[in-house]
Amino acid sequence: MERIELQQGYSISRVIKGGWHLAGGHGAISERQALEDMRHFVKAGITTFDCADIYTGVEELIGKFLKTYKDEISAGELEPIQIHTKYVPDYSSLATLRKEDATRIIDRSLKRLGVDRLDLVQFAWWDYSFPRYLEIAMHLTALQKSGKIRHIGVTNFDAAHIQEMLDAGVTIAANQVQYSVLDHRVEHDMLKIAQHNDIPFLCYGTVAGGFLSNRYYRSPDPKSPLENRSLVKYRLIIDEFGGYGLFQEALNVLNEIGAKYNVGIAEIASKYILQKPKVGGVIIGARNQKHLSGLKKLGHFTLKEEDLQMIERIVAQSKGPKGPFYHLERDKNGKHGAIMKYNLNKT
Repeated sequence: MERIELQQGYSISRVIKGGWHLAGGHGAISERQALEDMRHFVKAGITTFDCADIYTGVEELIGKFLKTYKDEISAGELEPIQIHTKYVPDYSSLATLRKEDATRIIDRSLKRLGVDRLDLVQFAWWDYSFPRYLEIAMHLTALQKSGKIRHIGVTNFDAAHIQEMLDAGVTIAANQVQYSVLDHRVEHDMLKIAQHNDIPFLCYGTVAGGFLSNRYYRSPDPKSPLENRSLVKYRLIIDEFGGYGLFQEALNVLNEIGAKYNVGIAEIASKYILQKPKVGGVIIGARNQKHLSGLKKLGHFTLKEEDLQMIERIVAQSKGPKGPFYHLERDKNGKHGAIMKYNLNKT
């Protein structure tokens, strides 16, 4: 599995195992099976895990994995694990949030994971009209200096507010963004900041919750209700992209390219993003081990210029999503914001 030095002295697998699907809303979860799946992913070289304080039960589950397999890790039978979590203050708390509140959540993540230091904390903020985000970001820097946090990242911030934090002295190690064949919003002012400040992208939504896969190729538009929250979210992105018809044209292109490399649509969609400028890794919410064989192939081929041009031609036909990164999702009254859960971090 390909690896990258995200920051000096800190290496991650370029394929990151996502954790959102383990938090509910994606079907029943077997703890025993989830732990065994994690082990198989690590054995395959996917050693980096993404989770969040608001992913119900996921930090605890990863903590249990670390505890269960600590002897194998210590003996070198399993590679060392990197855990990327998030700090997502509740919308209802933004007006009154204190430094002590942030410390309490960071301490809770440490306890849940059973570690002395968090490898990467990715900071999110729902509404910029509540201006405490800069104060809290600076406090995370203080917690970093105290040894509780190794690296600070951001997620779902726009370029202007990232620049504000950089100007204030916050060192940002990574920026988690939504980036896929269907969504190129980060390629504008966000990419410029990433290149100028050497901030790698860690990308979610790369396979659009599973829509960018062979499962949906030449299949009818799925009827509501969709089976999980990811599909609800990314079906909206398909509409922004240009609708289900254009989406099927994109799948046809990805399938044609995949046939050249003996891989599926999901692998081509992932590799396309992995080859984009400033992309450090892609976060794949694989529910189980059945996705491993495809993920292992990602390090064994490189898309040629002719392949990339085929994809870019279909992307050029898209209508959106338009606007700054995460602008649509930040509107609580819009269809993207309406499906969000804003207060999952109550303590």
